Amino acid sequence: MPVKFHKNILCIGAGYVGGPTMAMIAHQCPDYRVTVVDVDARRIAAWNSDNLPIYEPGLDAIVRSTRGRNLFFSTEVAQAIKDNEIIFVSVNTPTKTFGAGAGMAADLQYWEKTARQILTHSESSKIVIEKSTLPVKTALAMECILNGAEKNGIHFDVLSNPEFLAEGTAIKDMTEPDRVLIGSRETESGLKARHELVEIYARWIPREKIITSNIWSCELSKLVSNAFLAQRISSVNAISALCEKTEADVAEVSRAVGMDSRIGAKFLNASVGFGGSCFKKDILNLVYLCKHYHLDEVADYWESVVRINEYQQERFILNMLNAMFNTLAGKKICILGFAFKADTGDTRESPAIFIARRLMEEKADLVVSDPKALANAREDLKGASGSISFIEDPYEAARGSHAIALLTEWSTYRGLDFEKIYRDMAKPAFIFDGRNILDHQKCFEIGFDVYPTGKPPLTHF
Repeated sequence: MPVKFHKNILCIGAGYVGGPTMAMIAHQCPDYRVTVVDVDARRIAAWNSDNLPIYEPGLDAIVRSTRGRNLFFSTEVAQAIKDNEIIFVSVNTPTKTFGAGAGMAADLQYWEKTARQILTHSESSKIVIEKSTLPVKTALAMECILNGAEKNGIHFDVLSNPEFLAEGTAIKDMTEPDRVLIGSRETESGLKARHELVEIYARWIPREKIITSNIWSCELSKLVSNAFLAQRISSVNAISALCEKTEADVAEVSRAVGMDSRIGAKFLNASVGFGGSCFKKDILNLVYLCKHYHLDEVADYWESVVRINEYQQERFILNMLNAMFNTLAGKKICILGFAFKADTGDTRESPAIFIARRLMEEKADLVVSDPKALANAREDLKGASGSISFIEDPYEAARGSHAIALLTEWSTYRGLDFEKIYRDMAKPAFIFDGRNILDHQKCFEIGFDVYPTGKPPLTHF
């Protein structure tokens, strides 16, 4: 006898947000049938295999326990739209590279195509949920597309339910979130649709953590949250430059500042800069929105957060140049870590991309090492001119190098045998710790010249 499910949920888009989010909903709601569709057949095949397209700690186990039971992955987009009454939209919304708003505004072409697909193939009323990060007022455009046609009495309620997942901790973030945000129109049907979504999350999330609001506040909250987090990173990175000039220690400064309960300690770690698919894109989206409303001073303020991030990456290169006798030409540089953060294979907007390209501009010979991101690194650096190789083993990657540039805070790098690495490197041997995760004094005692971020260097000359 076929299983009768309480509700049928669809997610259009099987990327970093759609796949894990739907796997968690299927895991927590076994009486709901959850289908994830995507036009990328290779991505769907990977979701149906033992080698998932996304690395995320804990994700494999959840997918294995639900796939084929109440979680399904498919390329049949049209049929899935017909069959499901609740539809999450989790398609890519990159920054525009053309036309008005190029470099800042969100490119909504994939989102609009999806909205029109939903309209074309729907044979009954639906709840449509924005899961992608979108500019405020995008829901209005979606409502115009879906409800403007007055299709045989079919009605669409549009909700906003932005994701707040951090890659590397996405499963934990979904299991024990700080909050779940759901926005809707405050009409009778809008509130009813909002309640449907609240009931899904309430299966495992305390109701006091499920925040409801009007749809515009909900859309804007995601952009502002990411802007605030990125602002903290850029703020401490700006201070790290001052620390290096004054022989202060940015870790000590951050600890003192972070103990102020009004500020808090999170996101105050100096580093080579933020990356990932969200921060830069969402800040520039916010900048574009402010400029659209002629709030130029506000736009300039938020744009400076991105400029500081770019400055931090360029400063890292200049520090390497200054330390290594003002030339990197012909020198072998080992990059440890290419993902934008630990515990993910994602390299989107990773600082390592910019730094690797700049090192090759300086005629350095690169060796890139990362436990999960080498395939993406090859793609990111395709076409770059210069000598470059990709080696997963950090010991082999560092052999014969003049310097190590540590760019991702993988925990495995903390436990490396740096005495062994030092013996096999050219001398003098340099370490540039872009994440401040190593024991700098110990590395110095081994023989390295050590250049932390935001701290005085430890050198032998």
